[in-house]
Amino acid sequence: MSALPGSPEGTAVTGLDSSPVEPAPLDLPPLTEQTRLEAREIMARYPVARSALLPMLHLVQSVQGYVSPEGVTLCAEELGLTKAEVGAVATFYTMYKRRPTGRHLVSVCTNTLCSVLGGQRIMDALSADLGVHHDETTADGSITLEHAECLAACDYAPVVTVDYEFYDQQDVESARVLVEALRRGEKPMPDRGAPLTDFKGISRQLAGFSQYGNDDAAARAAIDAPGALGPTLVGLRLAEERGESAPPMPRPATPSAAADEPRETVRPSGRTGETPGREAADARVAAADTPAEKAGAAASHPDAPEPAGRRLPDGREGTDTPAGTEPGTSGQGPGKA
Repeated sequence: MSALPGSPEGTAVTGLDSSPVEPAPLDLPPLTEQTRLEAREIMARYPVARSALLPMLHLVQSVQGYVSPEGVTLCAEELGLTKAEVGAVATFYTMYKRRPTGRHLVSVCTNTLCSVLGGQRIMDALSADLGVHHDETTADGSITLEHAECLAACDYAPVVTVDYEFYDQQDVESARVLVEALRRGEKPMPDRGAPLTDFKGISRQLAGFSQYGNDDAAARAAIDAPGALGPTLVGLRLAEERGESAPPMPRPATPSAAADEPRETVRPSGRTGETPGREAADARVAAADTPAEKAGAAASHPDAPEPAGRRLPDGREGTDTPAGTEPGTSGQGPGKA
């Protein structure tokens, strides 16, 4: 992470109002009193207020499109943290953006399986078409492009997500068609998950608020959206077609509560005149089957003698060997003249 003066990361950590490298846009929506009230609503969900920092950062992004210096300040003030503490969290996770983000965030998986099947070719083609590289935004503000290390959907590779919604088994041409539609203002239906909104909308969802407001129909559509599960279920389908099944797992008999210990260690009788702890320790010694088990049980008995070397001759806790004089040590210590 670069935290040089003027860098986006340095701006977040120091809480400056703008950066010489990339000042905050003039049309940046302000964080209003309503934003503060919603931040406090998030804080009320947690027994320790600072645990609310992650969703609060998503809340800031849902208003301004990234974690701005103003957003860092708001989180710090509400949580009683320093701006450096908030900035340290905001710069650690890649889902918190350090500069203004486009209307849609397009993520291309370039990790091993997706890359082998064409993910890197997709990233290269989109980068050339849009004229941007990783974590850069097009001039019209429509698309921010990023490569992703893994989108956790290897059975659908190569995978592209838009605002964290999945578009599966892409190739260069299908990805180009998708991005062109996004730039025209269209919102193609994802292969799985909720209907597409935009980056600010999904950030609000991640903050724990509905991005659909009072639009109940849109909220229901997001929940009931169909999903293409073919690649995930192909193994099950083939097994059914071939009549294959996994052998049953052997189930060990459920042991009783006292299966491995004498009854006395579970429920002392109270008839020996000893404390329950000593009675249980006696039972463990008596029940030991091997010399090693018996020695271990005897060593843990409350009446076992103190091991040699655990107390000094004058009764103080410690070792009999002065520090620094043990074999293999450097000899630097109070025991060395």
